[in-house]
Amino acid sequence: MTGPPDHRQLTAEEDRMNPRFDFTGQVALVTGASSGMGLAAAHAFAQAGAAVALADVNTTTVQAAADELTAAGHQALGLTCDVAAEDQVATIVAQTVAAFGTLDVAFNNAGIQVTYAGSADEHAEDFDRVNAVNYRGVWASMKYELRQMRSQGSGAIVNCSSIGGLGGGPGRAAYSASKHAVIGLTKSAAREYGPHGVRINAVCPGTIDTPMVSHMVATGALDQTRAVEAIPIGRLGRPEEIAAAVLWLCSPGASFITGVALLVDGGQLA
Repeated sequence: MTGPPDHRQLTAEEDRMNPRFDFTGQVALVTGASSGMGLAAAHAFAQAGAAVALADVNTTTVQAAADELTAAGHQALGLTCDVAAEDQVATIVAQTVAAFGTLDVAFNNAGIQVTYAGSADEHAEDFDRVNAVNYRGVWASMKYELRQMRSQGSGAIVNCSSIGGLGGGPGRAAYSASKHAVIGLTKSAAREYGPHGVRINAVCPGTIDTPMVSHMVATGALDQTRAVEAIPIGRLGRPEEIAAAVLWLCSPGASFITGVALLVDGGQLA
């Protein structure tokens, strides 16, 4: 398992892989932005010209990520937020608008995994925590983002679900349920807010080379060899590949797309 990628400079392969988007003059908010897919998306939005608010429960790492973008000449703001706490979510949306004047796009990426356990043996505390972050956190994020976007009459939101939101897996019932819930929230909100000029979609990553997956491999929760064997493309996904999908869903190129759950999994569920 490789370590987390260095986002300061894309490799030639990654540069060819990512299409060019223009978010100049727009404002993006990314939760779970201090590592993995959230950090990759924050960098991608910034490189595409957006001012970016990066939010994460880890104050030190999210501020370092924002400082890195600022040092590179981008507009960036580091914010501390536990998305399970609705008041904190309301605060970061307000801080984003206060700093940059608007909120055009959002990637609600913050999520956690809990210890795998059979449905008969899972602890209520684990069930409550994974749903507090993965489900309630997305609900709260959308709630306050939508209030701002509704007032503007425009916006695009991408919620992070998972291949676990489209199927089940042994020992993963609570996690999978939380990710299924994200898709339900996405579809319902898309129908509600399309008339207000706001598009809402979900992205469903497969097994992506992130610190979370690295931890799962290290603790024996995931067998990397078997995981790769299950992917027709023959490798783990890259955070930048999820970021590319997120930016496309937020771009004019996806202007007639709303309420979808976009699978980005290398063919694993094909």
